[in-house]
Amino acid sequence: MTMNTPEKRQEILSAFEHRHATKAFDPSKKISAEDWETILEAARLSPSSFGYEPWSFLLIESPQVKEELKEFAWGAINSLNGASHFIIALARKNVTADSSHVKHMVEDVFGLPFSADAPQTQMFKQFQVKDFDLNSERALFDWASKQTYIPLANMMTTAALLKIDSCPIEGFNRSELETYLSKKGLLDTTEFGVSYMLGLGYRTKEIPLKKRQTTDEILTVVE
Repeated sequence: MTMNTPEKRQEILSAFEHRHATKAFDPSKKISAEDWETILEAARLSPSSFGYEPWSFLLIESPQVKEELKEFAWGAINSLNGASHFIIALARKNVTADSSHVKHMVEDVFGLPFSADAPQTQMFKQFQVKDFDLNSERALFDWASKQTYIPLANMMTTAALLKIDSCPIEGFNRSELETYLSKKGLLDTTEFGVSYMLGLGYRTKEIPLKKRQTTDEILTVVE
């Protein structure tokens, strides 16, 4: 049995100490192909509710698109100016038990026959309709969008372990951004909506001391 060592535990915590919402990236430094593939794989392997992966990602490399995005994304300007990689995360709309996406996941990804009467299908339907009250398009989108934050966290943590910096971004006008992406042919607004943005690269200066609530403030032990 392999035991976790103090060194391994410290490596993990050091990565979280290192991670910072980087406000300025060095445009001369680029993430290697190998490191990027590792970050992307961390996203791809992320868990999701019922394993249905209600997400998709845009990797923006076009200088023209980056420049045009600044009009709608005030919180992304620093990342657009210097980040090595810039991602827009999309959340899938209307993921229900009988949706084409769920059928695709069951048949093409899980390798199982899809049936509306299958136990998993019925369980997912009950979860959405009764347990979580996901009975509107907005509720379904918000649920899917929450799922997309799992790969976000995994990408940022993986990047930090690789000494790569990141900045999660919600500073944008969603409606205007989605209209722009749709006109560019980058987004089908009947299928997806924008969830967040993410800049990845290398910081230009050291970060301030990280300040957080104490463990006692955030944890209640129920015995």
